Amino acid sequence: MSKKVRVRFAPSPTGPLHIGGVRTALFNYLFAKQCGGKFILRIEDTDQNRYVEGAEAYIVETLNWLNIPFDEGIGKEGLYGPYRQSERKKMYQQYAEQLISRGKAYYAFDTNDELNFHRKDHEKKGKTFIYNWHNREKLTNSISLTKEEVEKKIANGEDYVVRFKMYDPGQNTEEVVVAEDLIRGNVSFKKELLDDKVLFKQDGMPTYHLANIVDDHFMEISHVIRGEEWLPSVPLHIELYKALDWEIPKFAHLPLIMKPVGKGKLSKRDGDKMGFPVFPIQWNSKKGEVFSGYREDGYFSEAVVNMLALLGWNPGTEQEIFNLEELIKSFSLARVNKAGAKFDPEKTKWFQHHYLQERDNKSLSTLFTNLLIKKGIDHNKNLEKIIGLIKERSSFIADFWEQGSYFFEAPIIYNEKAAKKAFKEKTPQLLSKLVVLLEECVDFSSENLTDKTKSWITENDIGFGNVMMPLRLALVGEMKGPDVFEIAAILGKKEVISRINKVIAFLS
Repeated sequence: MSKKVRVRFAPSPTGPLHIGGVRTALFNYLFAKQCGGKFILRIEDTDQNRYVEGAEAYIVETLNWLNIPFDEGIGKEGLYGPYRQSERKKMYQQYAEQLISRGKAYYAFDTNDELNFHRKDHEKKGKTFIYNWHNREKLTNSISLTKEEVEKKIANGEDYVVRFKMYDPGQNTEEVVVAEDLIRGNVSFKKELLDDKVLFKQDGMPTYHLANIVDDHFMEISHVIRGEEWLPSVPLHIELYKALDWEIPKFAHLPLIMKPVGKGKLSKRDGDKMGFPVFPIQWNSKKGEVFSGYREDGYFSEAVVNMLALLGWNPGTEQEIFNLEELIKSFSLARVNKAGAKFDPEKTKWFQHHYLQERDNKSLSTLFTNLLIKKGIDHNKNLEKIIGLIKERSSFIADFWEQGSYFFEAPIIYNEKAAKKAFKEKTPQLLSKLVVLLEECVDFSSENLTDKTKSWITENDIGFGNVMMPLRLALVGEMKGPDVFEIAAILGKKEVISRINKVIAFLS
């Protein structure tokens, strides 16, 4: 095997990609780029019953949106393809047969009914049925049957699977499998407790275990970086490598992403309950269900990447904000935690707020324009200036509308609580005088409006609250927003006077 670093992300196209899978892709990408290696996308579609149309394209789109594209894979064919397991079918069968010829695997003809009978029989006795060295000679397979019986069954077209012989006490093999994990250290497994896993199924397709080993070997994968849920499969995979006389790659098993509240792994149900996505981009199922994604919910890809990087990895410093280049430089498997990482939806919003503040107003105005077009509102020449005023209180592009809709639409109603406090008997009279003052203003800049209005209030001993509160309500509809004269300058003389007159009419 080449010593060059080659890692793979190998999802199954069975539906939308959970953010746990996305984090696995990210950590593989960061490790590969840091080592000057290659990041490969392999589609593990051996389970044709669970294949979902559109899932493969969804995976590719997700990686591209997050700016962690693969170096080799579907559409980026390298020297190690094909990159779909379903297209490598012939290759797997020959290695299953090779394992049988070496006495490392065997044909098993047990029907589903027979296996279910054994499971139920064990349950009655308070035991768990495991197909392994304890009972394989009592079951219907090429170990218990004669060579002639096996050949006859195969010739008759009887269904069979190929199972791996995990442990054989008569062969004096090691009784423990020791796996060296780059995150967890040495992990050991007793062979006698493990089952004889199926390597080849009745439908002529390999299981994940065989296909995974064959592909990793021939794609020259140097490091297998995957989720903790695959840790129990490690002893089988190591024994398969040994049985085929192949070099064993290095393993690293990432911690689970845990629920924000309570125990257990983060699920779609948690997202539904607490109102946050668990998928990177929106997924539309064939049943018409729509599952929300971070992209469609308005998150920037940089915020999602930064959030995911810190779910289970600790840089060893107080730094929390990392762009992709900084992550590539800082990332190491040695600093990935063993324990599960608790997901925090509020922290994700915190990252999003940071990255929104970092964006320049020009690029944000382009994104906001798209939202305004959907609302049927014409482009405003002051858009960048408006964003500059409301940006600090926003985390998403959609917040710009919530924070500043009054820049585009005059208020229809006035906040009841604020109106009771601001609108008094003398308010219409004062606002009428303010209109006269504003009509005389040739320079309608915020600076000039501030000077003129405040001088008028002071000179006439009116009291700032008596004018400023009704003015803000007239322009905004509630007591929120940036400096009221900044708002007035952007709205322009005609619109400001129109909105003040509307309040006067409302109070009269």
